[in-house]
Amino acid sequence: MNTDPIKLELYKNMLTSVAEEMGVTLQRTAFSPNIKERLDFSCAVFDNTGKMVAQAAHIPVHLGSMPLSVLAAIDAMEMMPGDMIALNDPYRGGTHLPDITLVAPVFSDENKSASGNRPVFFVANRAHHADVGGMTPGSMPIATSVIQEGIRIPPIKLIRGGELDTDLWEFILANVRTPEERRGDMEAQLAANRVGERRLREMMDKYGAPEITQYMQELCAYASRMVRARLQEIPNGRYTYTDVLDNDGITDEPIEIRVAIEIEDDTAVVDFTGTAEQVRGSVNAIYAITLSAVFYAFRCIAGADVPANAGCLEPIQVIAPEGTVVNAKFPAAVAGGNVETSQRIVDVLLGALAKACPDQIPAASSGTMNNLTIGGYDVSRGKDFTYYETIAGGMGARPNRDGIDAIHTHMTNTMNTPIEAIETNYPMQVAAYAIRRGTGGAGKFRGGAGVIRALRLLTEAEITILSERRKRGPYGLQGGEPGTPGRNVLISGEEERPLPGKVSISTREGDMIRIETPGGGGFLSE
Repeated sequence: MNTDPIKLELYKNMLTSVAEEMGVTLQRTAFSPNIKERLDFSCAVFDNTGKMVAQAAHIPVHLGSMPLSVLAAIDAMEMMPGDMIALNDPYRGGTHLPDITLVAPVFSDENKSASGNRPVFFVANRAHHADVGGMTPGSMPIATSVIQEGIRIPPIKLIRGGELDTDLWEFILANVRTPEERRGDMEAQLAANRVGERRLREMMDKYGAPEITQYMQELCAYASRMVRARLQEIPNGRYTYTDVLDNDGITDEPIEIRVAIEIEDDTAVVDFTGTAEQVRGSVNAIYAITLSAVFYAFRCIAGADVPANAGCLEPIQVIAPEGTVVNAKFPAAVAGGNVETSQRIVDVLLGALAKACPDQIPAASSGTMNNLTIGGYDVSRGKDFTYYETIAGGMGARPNRDGIDAIHTHMTNTMNTPIEAIETNYPMQVAAYAIRRGTGGAGKFRGGAGVIRALRLLTEAEITILSERRKRGPYGLQGGEPGTPGRNVLISGEEERPLPGKVSISTREGDMIRIETPGGGGFLSE
């Protein structure tokens, strides 16, 4: 069957639209502000082998790692029409425990008669749940084992033949602090997959499964060719970079991440050998996170026209030694690996690529998601609450212009939680929300400024912060200055107490937590 280039573009957009509509469904039917306001979720479409063929413009750290969740679901069990698999176990295809992934098979009548009752496609979505149990509200604790971080869900059939397994459903909800909200968010995930399944079946009715499958394969091959063409434009060579995480929250020792990128013609080897061994704290990243960061970094330099699918990684070999902070082994704690270490992996990747193509890579952005979780009992509403947010920072200056102020960058792509949503849903008042002026690194092009977010608590609460770049600001490039490090403060009455980058504390009614996020690095000495 010949490939029609016009049809190829049409299929690229049709398949992307399936993922986008799944996302709209998930957002509009979710319960939690974290999903319906911040859009902390992702949706994608996969072929019958589990290769990602299309994604919506959602969260990079989700999308690059989700294929391993789909493969884990495929490997774990045989799927029948109407089934849906749930999982979040980082060591069985997940990333960290708050990210629950649902995978649904898509069948066709013609495939059933030709080759047995096997899926022809898969759809999947992943959403960050504001609590999945564990040591502290929000399930992002300063833990030393994944066991402490919340309920672990291996690949399980949550839906069998279209019927919900109510025993499993209630078991999951019994292990979280906010079951009503979790129920609503997971029901939204179920609905999103059903929309994706329905749209793919409509496409099959119109074009047939064989043609769709062919163009899925062609789209992946097209993405691979485009990435290869981009790699050929980069001078052959070995490009290295090293950066550090502040600490793991248990000790105060910096944690080194090293990368060597070897470009040879139209291929690249990305080698993390020399990176620190996995640590006691929760900043360990599993392999899926590292793969996701590599996918993101090379997708960025390949150009906006490249389809975001499995083909992007085909020319790239990733070496991440097992037992290191970029490929941790069970039972390492991983809550912060997904959100913080992923950002530093991108920093080292872009730092290395800046040596290969210096006119195309920006200085380091804030380098942290500034994770803030707050939970307790809301007396006015008579129920438990859990609030989770990642807070924006400064974007690194670019080779031809300043960085952007107050924006989520790299592995996060969420919105903020509006002040109205916070004060409507939680026992908190927003005392300050402003740009942190003057925090971008100096240079001919300045880094973007960070953010100030201050929340006053109207009840007793437990707070956990997982943040980075509190000791060293994001690096500048070509002589540009680093951005200003971030800062965390607890204000209790007249007393202001600086807090570490990673901390869990108990607070009283009237206390205020203030997060000041890093600015981006500057570009080019003035």
